[in-house]
Amino acid sequence: MRDLRSNLPPTSALGIARRAHWRSLGIPAEDLTRPKVAIVNTSSDLAACYAHLDDIVPVLKHELRARGVIPFEIRTTAPSDFVTSAGRAGRYILPSRDLIVDDIEAAVEGAKLDAMICLSSCDKTTPGHLMAAGRLDIPTVVIPCGYQHSGLAAGREADVEEVFLLASKAAVTGGPTDELEELADDAILSPGVCAGLATANSMHIIAEVLGMAVPGAAPVRAGSERMWDSVRRSAAALVDALEHDRRPRTLITAGSIRNAVRTMLAVGGSINTIKHLQAIGIEARVEIDVWEEFRVLGRQTPLLASVRPNGPALTEQFEDAGGAATVLRELLPLLDGDQLSVTGRTLAEVCAQARPADGEIIRPLDRPFGTDPAITVLRGSLAPGGAVAKRPVPDPGPHRFTGPARVFSNREEAIAGITSGRLREGDVAVIRGIGVSGAPGMGMTSAFIFALHARGLQHSVALVTDGQFSGLVNQGVTVGEVSPEAAAGGPLGKVRDGDVIDIDLRTGALDLLVDPEELAERPAFQPPADRDTGGGFLDQYEQLVQPLSCGAVLCARKDAGRCERETAAAPAGADIPILKEAP
Repeated sequence: MRDLRSNLPPTSALGIARRAHWRSLGIPAEDLTRPKVAIVNTSSDLAACYAHLDDIVPVLKHELRARGVIPFEIRTTAPSDFVTSAGRAGRYILPSRDLIVDDIEAAVEGAKLDAMICLSSCDKTTPGHLMAAGRLDIPTVVIPCGYQHSGLAAGREADVEEVFLLASKAAVTGGPTDELEELADDAILSPGVCAGLATANSMHIIAEVLGMAVPGAAPVRAGSERMWDSVRRSAAALVDALEHDRRPRTLITAGSIRNAVRTMLAVGGSINTIKHLQAIGIEARVEIDVWEEFRVLGRQTPLLASVRPNGPALTEQFEDAGGAATVLRELLPLLDGDQLSVTGRTLAEVCAQARPADGEIIRPLDRPFGTDPAITVLRGSLAPGGAVAKRPVPDPGPHRFTGPARVFSNREEAIAGITSGRLREGDVAVIRGIGVSGAPGMGMTSAFIFALHARGLQHSVALVTDGQFSGLVNQGVTVGEVSPEAAAGGPLGKVRDGDVIDIDLRTGALDLLVDPEELAERPAFQPPADRDTGGGFLDQYEQLVQPLSCGAVLCARKDAGRCERETAAAPAGADIPILKEAP
């Protein structure tokens, strides 16, 4: 094994103090010079997502010790979108991603450990682990720890996402709630992340595409033999990466990020993957505009899978059909096959071992489910930095919506606008001031969208917001994460009631039809004075967070140049070649 940074001079003050601590933990003296690896256990008793991670740790420790490595378990914060979103309207969720990164840096860099292996679970843990890997650039393997056995997969009526959707609609309409508790009791039948192809499973797949997880790792049933096989192979891969000094920045490149973008478009992954991939690129020091990659490649990438919530297939069926490995095999002609995996093999070599598409759950390139992008990135005079819409597979439309704006400062006010009649058919609801710095932490607008669905307005009222919405939302014209956000001086902050907004999902355009000179004369947006930030972490986040175009990473100095990106209004996309309609 090469020289290790963890091996301090043995009789130095710190070296001798470390010996005292580690000998007291039962580590033999002759092992003290071996590689020292962090097992990053993002665990918590608060949610099912994490309930099995503590069981993985002893197995992983045994596997690593058998390969001559000293493992140290460390812990980080562990957010769950369904549990830790109760406080301050869910605004802790996105900031917790960056808190995970800082947790890892403090423990791993502070102790000068040689490598890390990360147990990834719920939505923000995988991007946090990948961002930390890019920042620290020490040999790292990410283990996707699997999805839960859901009520739907067991032949029952609902999974957790369906229960959440039903409860949200009932809250808006005042409909019956008698069966909700019974449905909830049967929705989650094992540990693991939500079973659909939402953010957690999407990010697990991305870890594999980036080469940071072993091939065939995602998606995977939590607690299954395939998961345990992945755990054992991950231990072996980490030791091999240590021996060959194979670091994350050799794996996380512009080419591998572009491969991840293609894959998300091919499976209709979560819209949250855009900002997470951009943040991963920033931390790994990769020059790439992920928003633009999604915008361009979205119209050139066929849809090879139709998995819930985009389509009818269950994640179990997707896994059984070959999962990410099979999708990559089919997509390979459109990918950079020279990108490396943590195993040392290229993507092309890995794909050669994957099974071909079955033609039903996963389709080949020449017979896709569709050619309309499931994830549409828009740019234009209202979103110079980009915005995003999620669409079903296949996409029945509508694809264009033009109407007068009705401006709201939060989702509750917008929901009230439906009941009061202020918001009518043909309007574009604008919910602004809830972006990463405006909220701060990004406000959720899903409840408003569910209210539109409950009132039958999902196709006759559009939404434009600088906040975010759930991956369950993929119908109607709903546009989120508008950048620059209102609080950062974006055009969204100057929209007035009655201004005409034009949304074109075909060309990827989001425009405000107001004379630029008139718009320039309007006063700048002012955030509400009564925002509840608690005077703690969210206030710190507001001061440090960078724009969505930079992945919403944290940076101590706004003028430091590491994160800031000025994005001029890009053409709508008429210059982008479009795939022919699928047969």
